[in-house]
Amino acid sequence: MNAKEPGDGELVEVSKTGVKVFAKGFDEPKGIVYLNGNLYFSDVTRIWKVDKEGKASIFVDKADFPETVLYLNDVSLNDKGNGIFVADMGATQYMRDPDNNLWPLDSEEAKKVPELGRIYHVDLEGHITIKQDTSPLMLNPNGVGVDNDGNIMVGAFFKGNFLVTENGALRPLKGQFRGADAVEQDSNGNYYISSWVAGKVWKINPETEASTVLIEDLESAADFYLEEDKGRLLVPDMMAGKIYAVPLKN
Repeated sequence: MNAKEPGDGELVEVSKTGVKVFAKGFDEPKGIVYLNGNLYFSDVTRIWKVDKEGKASIFVDKADFPETVLYLNDVSLNDKGNGIFVADMGATQYMRDPDNNLWPLDSEEAKKVPELGRIYHVDLEGHITIKQDTSPLMLNPNGVGVDNDGNIMVGAFFKGNFLVTENGALRPLKGQFRGADAVEQDSNGNYYISSWVAGKVWKINPETEASTVLIEDLESAADFYLEEDKGRLLVPDMMAGKIYAVPLKN
């Protein structure tokens, strides 16, 4: 994301030979996926497509969405690998007090946080549909993913819910993870969720839904990548400018 200047966001490649800028000219790039030889990522109210040469083009823009989008965040491949889910956080300006802390859930201010967040699906032709509409359980959705059964998983930033769609309805897992960012599930059914606010990443048992901290004391644990073949999560500490390799077993 870099700073808040328009156009100062970059797509950066990190490899054994170092760090280099792969594409630039974005505002606040967030979640990213690789699909059919291209990279797709959200940027406030649009999704960019970047080819293997680093050439960027707007894949879908604000006017293409069926409802007004306010702040696109995480993206994820669908279960068939032929489309993209993207989370619109909705109105983020109501979440925090003057000291930039999330309002307590039992406060009057929390009751005023509007239900504007949605999960959209975008196919490879750029057609957009609402996959999960607004819900009081899903205030300011941030993380989005797909579980082993093809259900959508959502991390609700303000309330801290880890949500899974079952038979078309949202079900919260046990626990509360305020500032929820990334959500994932591994092949054994274990869930993972990070909190940008708490600076933690948890592993959640699929049977008991008990949660265990995998890493903590980060400045801001953001959207991680599950690299299961290497037994780790790659977790960016956004404010510290670092990426941690976190073992899946603790």
